Amino acid sequence: MSPSVTALVGFAAWQLLLTLALGVFRTGLVLGGRKAANDFAADGSDVSPFGRRLTRARDNCYENLPMFAALVVGATLAGRASVTDSLATWFLGARIGQSVTHLASTSVPAVQLRFAFYLAQMGIMGCWAFRLLAS
Repeated sequence: MSPSVTALVGFAAWQLLLTLALGVFRTGLVLGGRKAANDFAADGSDVSPFGRRLTRARDNCYENLPMFAALVVGATLAGRASVTDSLATWFLGARIGQSVTHLASTSVPAVQLRFAFYLAQMGIMGCWAFRLLAS
C-alpha cells in the first residue's frame, strides 16, 4: 500500500478504536446502573467530562475523515498519489495527536496543542487540494 492509502486505513482504524472505546465506556455506565441504554445524548453532554471528550474525539474523526478520504482517493485515482504520499503519515500523526490530547486534558496548553494538531491537518489538506487542482 502507498503511504496515502496506509494513512487512510490508519485513520479509519483510529476512528474504529475510538468508537469501540466509547462503546466500552457507555457499556460500563449501563452495566453499572448509572445510565439506561437508551438514554445517552449523542454529543456526550450527559456523561462525565472524559466521556464528553471521548465522544468529541470520535466525532472529530468522522467530521474530517471524508475530506481526507476524498483527497487521498482523488489523488490515487488520478495517478497523483505522490502529491499526498509525502505528508500522509504526518497527517495521521497529527490526527492521532489531536485525539490523544483531547482525551488527556482541557487545560489551556492542551487546547492550544490540540488546535496546532488540527491546523497541521488543515494545512496539509489545503496544500494537497491546491496541488491537485493547480496542475
